[in-house]
Amino acid sequence: MLPDDVLNSAAELVSVMRAAGLKLATAESCTGGLVAAAITDVAGSSAVLDRGFITYSNAAKAASLGVDRGLIEAEGAVSRAVAVAMAEGALSHSVADIAVSVTGIAGPGGATATKPVGLVHLAVARKGYPTVDETCRFGDIGRRQVRVAAVRKALAMLSNACV
Repeated sequence: MLPDDVLNSAAELVSVMRAAGLKLATAESCTGGLVAAAITDVAGSSAVLDRGFITYSNAAKAASLGVDRGLIEAEGAVSRAVAVAMAEGALSHSVADIAVSVTGIAGPGGATATKPVGLVHLAVARKGYPTVDETCRFGDIGRRQVRVAAVRKALAMLSNACV
């Protein structure tokens, strides 16, 4: 389902998190659970993954993660601010130590002049540390490719948060 490099990155992350005794939560929109799927492909990942939130709709972002509806209306679901709120919401609505969020436009539709296909915002929240975020512009490389690129970036950000 996912490329070998993604699964290898997930295996390395699970190993590091397990050794450190860290728990993970995911909050995914455009990736639809693919980050959690990569993690759960690894044997023993139950020691690491607390839960995954698939919050594709704005209502789900608000109800499941506590993202302020006013923030979504003001900034749009695909925004840095919402990615940060999603990651922090996943952290506070779980027993995880680290949470990652992904929100973006995988295409082919849904784009605007200021939010093109391939725009993805990610954030990682970790207890006791400032939340970090990144904006990626993968371009119109195809829906599947945008989603896989976002998973790669999410795993890389999580790895960086564990050091």
